[in-house]
Amino acid sequence: MSLGMWTTSSRLHTGWPRGMFRLGRYGLVALSWTLLGSGAVLGQDVYFEQEVAATHDRRVAQAAEFGDYIRRLREDPSQLQGIFQPDFASIQSFVTSAEAYRRAFATSIGFPAPGVIPEEPARFERLGEDGIGTYFRAYIPVRPGLNTEGIYIVPKGAIGPAPLVIAQHGGAGSPELALFNGGSNYHDMVRGAVKRGFAVFAPQLLFSSPGLATENRRQTDRRLRQVGTSIVALEIAKIMRGIDVLSARPEIDPARIAMVGLSYGGFYTLVTTAMDPRIKVAVCSGYFGIQEGRYAKDDLSIASDLEFAGRFTRFRDPDLIALICPRPLQIQAGLDDDPLHRTAGEQFAPLAAAWYERLGLGALFEHRMFAGGHEFNDALAWAFVQNHLQEEAP
Repeated sequence: MSLGMWTTSSRLHTGWPRGMFRLGRYGLVALSWTLLGSGAVLGQDVYFEQEVAATHDRRVAQAAEFGDYIRRLREDPSQLQGIFQPDFASIQSFVTSAEAYRRAFATSIGFPAPGVIPEEPARFERLGEDGIGTYFRAYIPVRPGLNTEGIYIVPKGAIGPAPLVIAQHGGAGSPELALFNGGSNYHDMVRGAVKRGFAVFAPQLLFSSPGLATENRRQTDRRLRQVGTSIVALEIAKIMRGIDVLSARPEIDPARIAMVGLSYGGFYTLVTTAMDPRIKVAVCSGYFGIQEGRYAKDDLSIASDLEFAGRFTRFRDPDLIALICPRPLQIQAGLDDDPLHRTAGEQFAPLAAAWYERLGLGALFEHRMFAGGHEFNDALAWAFVQNHLQEEAP
């Protein structure tokens, strides 16, 4: 070996400090550091190591921090206060102050749904008639290739333009189920209005049916959220478009429109009335406070199509009633219904009523419990609608 070359054995060159450079026959050559006691090997990098299991507790602590943060948000009233400062100086000032809140709710659900309203006219196919009315199947264009569809009934013997009632069926239901062969637990929710001289539109919501997957509704909602809207926003838009078209018909009085619904239909009665001031009177049956009750017990038990941004901090059921006030609203629930369908509603009813009471309009809000189960109470509903739809609501 040439004297100008380094060897990897430090014993051959004890006169040279480790890590220094020496000019040899091949030029300047560097000697890597050899650090005694470090476990390093000549020419190799040295890494700090630690057992992965030693930090499992940090990941558990991080999850707990998320949980604490969520709990703080749930209990923080400032989220609602940040978007809604109600003005109770007068009825009109209250309505005006609620507009910002209505826009915030619309944004949270992705409303309005993207797309333009088609120019083609609605179609009404005559189905039949009986002693109280003439029945049509309505197809009303909402977005290109998308219709709101349902049963439209024109009362017989009406003198002058008739009030219009939107009668909304519930989960896994249909207009036909709510109308024909006794109406099941809907009873007279559809025909009851016709018997009283009101025209009725009973729209179809999207649920599973023979030929459709059981999770069709949830799957459709997920796909709609991926393109910037939601099934709630789109179904509200479909109902509102139905009102556009029907209220322009000569047999309808556009100043007297009501909406009633059971269960899921009760939910849509609340949110559609909140979004559309043309609805002057509303009856929500078997729905109010259900999701709030579920959320309190298990915040992951809410059906995905009933979730939207701020649902339990800014847009709880009793809060959304501010977007209906001062228009008359009845909430009804059966004493024998599932506890989730009535107990939370009893708890939150005073919060809803407070919007009306602070304006001196307490008589326009009703929370009524009746002997019965998960069903529509005709007597309570139609007395309330007739009382308030015959005269102009505030």
